[in-house]
This record gives sequence, C-alpha cells and structure tokens, in this order.
Amino acid sequence: MSTSDSNKMAAGDGAGAPPPRKLHDLAYGLERMGLISLRAPVVSAIILVLLCLLAVVGVGRLKVDDSLSQLFRSDTKEFRHYEEVTKRFPSSEFDVLVVVEGKTLMARESIEKLRDLVTDLHLIDSVRGLISLFSARQLPEGGKLPAPVFPETLPTGAEYDALVKRVLSNEIIRGKLLAEDGTLALVVLSLDPKIVSGKGLKTTVDEIRKTMEENLGSTGLTVQLAGVPTMQLEIRNAVERDTLLYNTIGFAAGCLIAIAFFRRVSFMIIAAAPPLIAILLSLGALGWFNFSLNMFLNVMTPLIMVISFSDSMQLTFAARDRLIVGQDKYQAFREAVLVVGPACVLTHCTAGISFIALQFSSSDAISTFGKAGLMATVIALLAVLSLVPLLGVLLIRKTSSFAVGGRGADIGVEALRSFCRWVALRMVSHPGLYSLIGLLVVVGLSVIYINLEPRYRLADQVPDKRQAVEASGRLDAKLTGANPIDVLIEFPKGANLYDDQTLATIAAVHTIVEKQAGVGNVWSLDSLRRWLAEKAGKADLDTLKQYVDILPEHLTRRFVSVEKDAVVVSGRIPDIDASQLLPVVQKLDKALDDVRKAHPGYEIAVTGLAAIAARNSADMIGKLNQALTVEIVFVAAFIGIAFRSFIVMLVSVLPGIFPVVMAGAVLWAMGQGLQFASVVALTVSFGLGLSATIHFLNRLRLEDKPGQDPAIAVERATILVGPALILTSVVLACGLAVMVFSDLPSLRLFGWLSAFAMLAALTADLLILRPTAMYLNQLVRRFRKEPAR
Repeated sequence: MSTSDSNKMAAGDGAGAPPPRKLHDLAYGLERMGLISLRAPVVSAIILVLLCLLAVVGVGRLKVDDSLSQLFRSDTKEFRHYEEVTKRFPSSEFDVLVVVEGKTLMARESIEKLRDLVTDLHLIDSVRGLISLFSARQLPEGGKLPAPVFPETLPTGAEYDALVKRVLSNEIIRGKLLAEDGTLALVVLSLDPKIVSGKGLKTTVDEIRKTMEENLGSTGLTVQLAGVPTMQLEIRNAVERDTLLYNTIGFAAGCLIAIAFFRRVSFMIIAAAPPLIAILLSLGALGWFNFSLNMFLNVMTPLIMVISFSDSMQLTFAARDRLIVGQDKYQAFREAVLVVGPACVLTHCTAGISFIALQFSSSDAISTFGKAGLMATVIALLAVLSLVPLLGVLLIRKTSSFAVGGRGADIGVEALRSFCRWVALRMVSHPGLYSLIGLLVVVGLSVIYINLEPRYRLADQVPDKRQAVEASGRLDAKLTGANPIDVLIEFPKGANLYDDQTLATIAAVHTIVEKQAGVGNVWSLDSLRRWLAEKAGKADLDTLKQYVDILPEHLTRRFVSVEKDAVVVSGRIPDIDASQLLPVVQKLDKALDDVRKAHPGYEIAVTGLAAIAARNSADMIGKLNQALTVEIVFVAAFIGIAFRSFIVMLVSVLPGIFPVVMAGAVLWAMGQGLQFASVVALTVSFGLGLSATIHFLNRLRLEDKPGQDPAIAVERATILVGPALILTSVVLACGLAVMVFSDLPSLRLFGWLSAFAMLAALTADLLILRPTAMYLNQLVRRFRKEPAR
C-alpha cells in the first residue's frame, strides 16, 4: 500500500466524501463543539486570549497543601481526635527537631558549643519555646527554684566526668533528649503556628540552619533537621520544583515528538499548543476555585498533558491526511472533528469516570484530586476540540503546496503502518487462539493482583533525598523514633487535674504505653511525678503543683490543656510500614480497656498521625481498589452504550483490565504492595489506557461493511489508526515517566507505574483487542447469520 493510498484511505476513500452519519451518534453530537471555532476563528481567538489572561491570574492564586495528614483528612471519629490533639496540644505539629550526633558529643568543648547553639536558637523570633538536655533541672531544695543540671560554668576533669555520668543516668533526659550511649542529642523547637502555615517557614528554617552552622560548623558534629515543619517545607519545595520541572520537560517532549511526527512547525504548534493551553486553563481554574496543590494535584500538569495530547495528535493526524489528498483546510479540519471527535469525547468521558470513582474515597485529598481531575478533563476536551481546528485554519496558509510536499514524506508513518499491518495479519489469522491466550494471561495476572497487600509509610510522602528523612532515621535508631503517638485523656465533668482519680488514670495509661513493645520516649505529667517521688522521696500534690507552675508554659502545654480538662501521654515510634504498626496500635488500644473500666468517665483514645495511618491506610487503599473494580464495570458498560453494542462492551473488558493487572504483577515481583499512589495511578491509567481502544473501535465501526470479511475491517482499522495510537501511547508514557525525577517517592511511583500501564495498554490494544474483536464478530455472524456492526 503506497503513501498516497494510505492517506486516501485515512481521508475516507476519497477527498470530499462526508463521514458516515452513524459516527455522529457515538458522542451524541458533542464533538460538534469543535466546529464553533471554525465558524468564528477571530472571535474564538480573542476569547482564548482573555481566558488565558484569567488563567494566569488563577495560577497565581494556587497554594500548596503540605500537610502530612492530608491523606487521612476525613469526617471520622479517629481524625477528629487527631485534630483535637493538634489544636489543644499543638506540640508535634509545630516542632522542628534538631538532631545533633557525634562520638565527641559529650566532650566539654562540644557541650559548650551545643549550649551556645541552644541559646541562639531560643533568640529566633519564630521560636515560641525550646526543649533540650539543658532544660533538665535538679531536685528542688529548701523551697528554692531548681538549679539546672548543667551549671553555668562547666566543671573540668573528674568533676566533669561525674557530671556526664549524672546526665547519662538522668531519667528525664536519658532515652528522650539524649541517646543511651551519649552520641545523639535532640533539641525540640516549638514554632509559632502562623509561621508554620505561612510563607515565613522557609525564612525561619534557613535561619535555624544558619545558626546551626555558625555554632557547630567546626566541631565535627553532624547536625540535621527533622519534624513536621521541616517535612512540610521539603514537600512544599518539592511540589513547586516538580511543577516547573514537569511543565518544562512536558513542553519539550511534546514539541519534539510533534516536530518529528509532522515535520512542520505549524503542525507542531497545532498538536502541542492545545495541551499546553489546557494545562494553563486547568491550573487557572483550580486556582480560581481555591484548590491547593498537594502530592496528588501536583500530577495535574503531566496528566492534562497526556489526556489532551493523545486526542490532539489524533485530530491533527486526521486533518493532515486530508490536506495531503487535496482538501482545503476548513474541510480537512471539519471532517477531522466529525470523524475523530466522537472518539475524543468518549476517551475524555472514560477518563472522567476514572476521576469520578476517586471522589468516593473517604480521604479528602484523593476525593479532591478526583474533583480537580474531572474539571481538568472537561477543560482539556473543550480545549482540544476547539483549538486544534482554530489553530489549523489560522496557521496553515498554502494548502496546495502542503498537499504536493506532503506526499512521499511519510517514511516514518509508513514504517509504523507496515508494522501494524504485520501485527493485524497475524492476530486475525487465529483470532480464537489469541483471544484464549489473552483471557488466560489476564486471569493469571488477576490472581497475582488480588494477592497484593496494602502498604503505607509516612516517609513515602516526604522527599527522601532531603535531610528530614535521614534525620528521622537517626531518631528511629537512637531514640526509638521520630513519629509521635498520643493517648488523649479527657476528664469527666467536674474532675480536676490534681484529683487522685485523675492522677491514677494518667499513671495507669503512662505505664501501659511505656510497656508497649515498639513505643518509646514516653512523656506525660506522670514522668514528672515519678521523678520527684524517686529523687526527692516525695510526690505530694503541693510539690507537683509547684514544679508544674515553674515550668515554661510551652512545656506544660505539651501535656496539659489550657483548660486543664485533658492531658496527653505522648510516645515515639519508628517510621515503619502501616501493616507492621497496626498490631502495635491495636494491642495498645486493647490494653487501655482495663484503664477505661477502672476509671469510668475518662475518655481515653489512641491517636496521632501514625495511629491514624495504621488504622485507616489499609481500609482506604482497599476501598480505592474496590472503586477501581466498579469503575471497570461502569466504563465497559458506558462504552457499550456509546457504541450501542453489547459486543463492543465485551471487547473492551480484556484490554482495559490487562494494564491494571500487569502493573500489579510488576509491583508483586518487586516486592511492593498497593500504596495510595499506585492505586490512584492504576485507576487513572485504566481510563487513559482505553483511549487507544476507543479510537480503534471508532475506526473499526467505520471500516466494518455488511457482508465483508471482518478480518478486512480489523486490518484496515489497524493500519489507519495504528501509527497514531503507537505514537500517542509513547507520548502518554513519556509524559507520565517525567515524574521519576520527583523528590517525592509517591510521585515517582505514580509516574513510572502509570507510564508502564500506558505501554501495557498499547500492548493489549495490539495483541488482545484485535483478535478478540474479530473473534466475537465472527461468533455474532455465525449464530445470528447477519453482518456485525
């Protein structure tokens, strides 16, 4: 088949031949929206410029939501407890952890430098309070204020060695602010909440780092930052960096592929500009509707790119074929919209259904991502259908010269068509056998997919190439962990903080928490009471009240509410997978039942971000996976209704499922389970991966003739749409694979897994869809004795 023959076939077997009328019903005429810009190109261009200006303003309104709790933000009892703790005891939410480590940490010179650092950190404006090993006090004597453990002038020689021994054995410091071996110290900075949530966080953290360098730069000690504010800042920086990176690489990749494919700058602009404008309009709309960028919304840029670029390429390719055979530009783009447009509408609808499925998640972050994705999908559809013909009639000038020069220049396209012809001939030669093989492969992969277990780690939400994760790892190794786990104790009405019943309840909870395997570094009001009882030999209420009253308010607020009607017993746990952490939380909660029975009226709840993650992650991932199953059924039914064919519905199932279960098998082979990012990637990829299927079925519907061997229709449809499907699938994969450069592990997973799913979808389209479509078509003709439609 020559280049000219291929182009004529693509143009409808003759220039000027109108597209079959039945194609218009596929999208119920929605594709005709694209004809508006052809009728009024100048007015459309002016409206486009105005919308872009509004979008630029909207992009400026975008904010970043770097909260680590965003995945579990929901209207549940567990999350309400967590929010209550963070509001009434806001310590961990606003703590910057300074981790100082070194073998010479307890040397006199190092301690002097460390104390200078602590003093300078205390003077930073945004620091409301500070806790370190220098906060420890000696026992009160004679009614005087307790003296600090470290005197103002450090002793020397044997006296200093004795001081070090006392410090290492101090129960308030040891294992909490100082490692057992004396090689790691923890300094806790409590920041102003307004600074943490505002733009001043970067300035504050930079000032902390500068102060650390000035004081400890020459000591040989290692100093790192951890804690929620540090992680939030690193997430914020990664999101802002990734947005710029994805825009740049996505733009470059789209332009290069378009130039290589169409060999003309004008066609490069026609194919690449609509997706880029769709990105601008979508991000602008998100800004105007007060969406905040987070770990999921950050993928909007490449996602919009791959959604819209696929159909933009299909439309441009169809118009180009018609221009080559001599049609004028208005007629070429009009017929491209009418023939390819219905499939474009349908592909965006399937992607929209994918996003609708995400909105049923109990996680606010995921459901918000579904809403934003649905909005972006609608904008992308309108942008592609309107802008491709608009730019076509504005940029293409001499159609006659293009028609002459275009012939014979399709060497790359013809090579792809030859490959597609080779694939089609083999697939239609034994359609029953290949359909059976495809079915068995999908069933086998589905068994593996079903056995995937949910996985979640807090560290996967934070840039792993930055300091916070490494510092948290050191705290896990030396001080039992950096992640807080809290037990909230709310008093019954009328109960007092210093009532015997209240103190007994706090003591019982403290004992259970510190005995729980996997939990360490336990702090509460009972820590102070025990220390006074052991060292001073007395723990009467007057002494306890006196000591509590002289403590800084920022310290007491960590464990006692302002109203003194609730307290927190706080511990630390390492950052481990939620499947390993859940048994710890469950055992702790069950052990507290005895305290609840012994002290009725006191509300006791295990909370904290780690506890919420352990309890909810597996359930939420499981529900997302169920939503994916429901989505597959609904999308298949939707395609069947759109094509008005039960056979088409059956045909679309196997190639739709294959990329999902194939990607799941890869996760299983790599020893990974289902994470939030992977389930979302598979959910969205299923909708996007059907693009190739829909465009093939749309062309097959055109080529299928009554009384004709269905193998001919399959072969012709494969040859005509195959090259564009292959190239657009590569564009989809490249656009998603850009995210492997992210500092966020969850985004890297989303990127490579989605890209793999796109290529798996192309494989399914070529090797499963073709023989299945023909085999079912043959069965229909055999049993009904009528031509397939």
